[in-house]
Amino acid sequence: MIAEQAAGLGARTICLDPSADAPAFRVCDEHIVAAFDDAAALEELCRRSDAVTYEFENVPGEILIPLAEKYNIPQGYRPLFDSQDRIREKTNARDNGLRVPRFADVCDRESLMKGIFEVGYPCVFKTRTLGYDGHGQVVIRTPEDIARTEPYMGTPAILEEFVPFDYEASIVMVSDGQRIVSFPIGRNIHREGILDLCLVPAPQMDEAVRAKLVEQSEAFMRRCGYTGILAIEYFVKDGEIYFNEMAPRPHNSGHYTIEGCTTNQFRELCRYLLGEPLQEPRLVAPTVMKNILGEDLAAAQAVAQEAGPEEGVYVHLYGKSVSKPKRKMGHITFVGMTAGEYDARWRERFVQ
Repeated sequence: MIAEQAAGLGARTICLDPSADAPAFRVCDEHIVAAFDDAAALEELCRRSDAVTYEFENVPGEILIPLAEKYNIPQGYRPLFDSQDRIREKTNARDNGLRVPRFADVCDRESLMKGIFEVGYPCVFKTRTLGYDGHGQVVIRTPEDIARTEPYMGTPAILEEFVPFDYEASIVMVSDGQRIVSFPIGRNIHREGILDLCLVPAPQMDEAVRAKLVEQSEAFMRRCGYTGILAIEYFVKDGEIYFNEMAPRPHNSGHYTIEGCTTNQFRELCRYLLGEPLQEPRLVAPTVMKNILGEDLAAAQAVAQEAGPEEGVYVHLYGKSVSKPKRKMGHITFVGMTAGEYDARWRERFVQ
């Protein structure tokens, strides 16, 4: 989707991916098949590019440090590096003005028990690196739940206070170093730890909370010196916002912007990379974004046959060669639709 928007702005693209059949290769002008930690291949990518970005957290931040000194990687390595370790991420957020749940560093059973004593029940055990979509996470509500952390013991981890949030919300921002544009805030609904729906504008979010979330997020981005794109997920509880995690890339919760806004997260990232002025996004209409996992693929294909853009229904299937449960295979954007209207017509079509 980055490559598609870049092409619309007149740029050619080259992509590195370990899969020879990566969907991005079909829309890029050139490609390199290599692992994300292949230093020589990354150097080749940079050598052949005028500007380089990343859209996947598993590119080691450390490997980008020498490349950022030699080549034009406009976002630099820092936001990626800061987001790749949950302790570093939470500490950075706290030190730069955001409210975070209480947390403790965990490296063995002794430090886990000490952390539980400090944080209290309930709490969440998470691996410090590589965990996503609920992987490497255990909710600890009682002493009996501690045994469920055993498979991860010995792996660096974090123990976080469990926030009984009213809802989760996310914001996507793009900064050129002078100006920050923010996309409308969505409310995220998860199923089994994976994003299921994004509702925009976020229902039940009053204007004071929305304004505080935008103000604090933009101030955080400036204080950290981040440029390019940044998504932040928050827990909202009784009008207070708690930092959950961040991603220095286009975010799943921002996919709705392709049709739901006057400009989208991919296009504004490309404008930044190309040195073009950023455009302020506006919401076209209330929008629902439905994430399509492997178990929903057949239903999504049926929706594509049944409805289309004339009804505000936009089906995006990513063209991944292997479909399996829990794997993200696409998304559907319903523009001009509220959550209630989605529930009434479309909700039962998908796995609940």
